[in-house]
Amino acid sequence: MTRLVKFLVPAFLTLLLLPSAASAGNSDYNAYILRSPGLAQAQAACQTYGMTLLSTIHAPDTYLVQVSGSVPPGILKKWVEHDPNVLQLELDKNASVGHSSLINPYIPSLPPTDYVTDDKLVRLYGASAWVGYVQQPAVYSTNAADGLGHVTGNGIVAVIDTGIDSSNPILAPVLVPGYDFIQNLSGFPDDLGDIDQSSGHIMHQSSGHIMHGSQILQLNAYSMAILDSDTASALAGVVLPNDFGHGTMVAGLIHLVAPTAKIMSLKAFHADGSANTSDIVRAIYFAADNGATVINMSFGLPELSDAQLRAVNYAARKGVICVASVGNDGQNELLYPAAFGNVIGVASVNQQNQPSNFSNFGFDVSIAAPGEALVTTYPGNHYAVVWGTSFSSALVAGAAIDMLSNVDPHIAPQLRIGDIQRAMSKANPCGSNGSMGAGCLDFDQAEEFIKQTNLPH
Repeated sequence: MTRLVKFLVPAFLTLLLLPSAASAGNSDYNAYILRSPGLAQAQAACQTYGMTLLSTIHAPDTYLVQVSGSVPPGILKKWVEHDPNVLQLELDKNASVGHSSLINPYIPSLPPTDYVTDDKLVRLYGASAWVGYVQQPAVYSTNAADGLGHVTGNGIVAVIDTGIDSSNPILAPVLVPGYDFIQNLSGFPDDLGDIDQSSGHIMHQSSGHIMHGSQILQLNAYSMAILDSDTASALAGVVLPNDFGHGTMVAGLIHLVAPTAKIMSLKAFHADGSANTSDIVRAIYFAADNGATVINMSFGLPELSDAQLRAVNYAARKGVICVASVGNDGQNELLYPAAFGNVIGVASVNQQNQPSNFSNFGFDVSIAAPGEALVTTYPGNHYAVVWGTSFSSALVAGAAIDMLSNVDPHIAPQLRIGDIQRAMSKANPCGSNGSMGAGCLDFDQAEEFIKQTNLPH
């Protein structure tokens, strides 16, 4: 692919969003994201073209509408082309997980080193956690461990994902109320409701790991759970959705790097990895309007979405730092939102800072971070080992909120995405010809740069 200049244009593991003709759950109808000058104009457009207004995505100008599937999308777009009541009309695409192009074998059959199953307990800001989680190589290769001796992460990281298990003892103390955009419910959304009740009960019946020993349960092409023997036996024969626990695993790595930051669960994805673009867009606006300092987006769309771009631009204007994974196809290809110029796109490297063979590379990469054999939280009182740029993104999101928390509190609100990108560009060399962006994350260098940032008073 020809190298391009990173741009802004209007128009899991990485979750790959693929277009589909119907996205309202009914093949007889197509859902669209309508941008209109206001509610009255949106209602007028609906009346003119036979559309049904389903909900407001973001007031005053973005709405979700529904149209009969008998009207081809191309024809409908032609009809509205010069209507002043219709500023933009975008098909609300269905989402599905794109793991098929991952390079095999992706995960070794056994943990690569002893640290993965080191279940001795240490304290992590008030909670007891495995040594293998707290002291894993990634926190040293990025120098993130240097920040664990002082307060880190004053603010909220919004995680747009499958939900986060609010009963996990490591994460529960730092979770703040979020929103489930699939069920339209506020609170602490997780993905336990996406599995049957008996399987959910099994996940939370764990007794002591140390007493019963640990077993490895391969979950999918990018992760495996470390379960006590009783839980592993009870789950024998149970097929969990492909991305069950993805949000909890992402949140665990954010918490590891920024243990005093608050985490907001914004559920836009089902546990099988499916979603609608409109729910993702709603989640970005919600995060920006409800106090998020950083947004982590461990997913990617192969096609540019004007509605998503507008939401990201809205968040950036409010000073929210957006971080996204660049994808797991081992390709030099664009995925959005990572390819947007005001988003930090994160690639994966191994523990030796060598590019992961599955990681995308090139134009949309801002920085790289470890994304192989990372130990993180899993639903219930469990841990998992994960591979993928989804989890590299989580480490960078945690580092971003740390940097914002360790500068003069009068300066921090003035910092913008460009300041954080420049700070992270003070990185360790890795990759070649810019394939890994600025290089491999070095928290010490980035933090020192941001502390010295001078802004006009």
